Amino acid sequence: MNTPATVICAALALSAAQVSPVVFAQTTQSMAKPPLELRGSLPDGRLAGRARLKVWGFQVYNASLWVTNKFQPGAFQNHPFALELEYLRDFSREDIAERSLKEMLLQRPLPADKAARWERQLRDAIPDVRQGDRVTGLHRPGEGLSFLFNGEPVKTIADPELAQLFFGIWLSEATSEPALRRELLSLPKP
Repeated sequence: MNTPATVICAALALSAAQVSPVVFAQTTQSMAKPPLELRGSLPDGRLAGRARLKVWGFQVYNASLWVTNKFQPGAFQNHPFALELEYLRDFSREDIAERSLKEMLLQRPLPADKAARWERQLRDAIPDVRQGDRVTGLHRPGEGLSFLFNGEPVKTIADPELAQLFFGIWLSEATSEPALRRELLSLPKP
């Protein structure tokens, strides 16, 4: 699972990345319904946006952001939503957790003990992925986040601060990938 290409992609997954819109079937975003496994948590859910992350020409994942009608991008931490990543390459849970923590630390520094604890929690919650697998993070405002793997519940982390920084990887104005954020939130280009 830790081939040189996989390690390089994981290490660079969100740095030096290229985002491209993902072309989907003739369904408009406002009409798209969340996957069945999310409909109970997001009963009025709709697709906010989709994008594909590429790193040095390697396709990494397709990302889809499912939100409620009241969702506000500038206050994402106050709303329920789901971020689904459909992986286009294989990655180990260790690589995903390590990269996630590095991206979270770009938003703000954390004490070393908290960072280590969060990396362990993410490693325990996110499984190894193979091409075609889907990992979905469900944000529960004020509570934390839950992970689903290919539509099945995996683990919940009851930590609102971790949830905010984790989803901030994609949704925060401090993200290292503003083009990906714009695509997911369907924001106009600056």
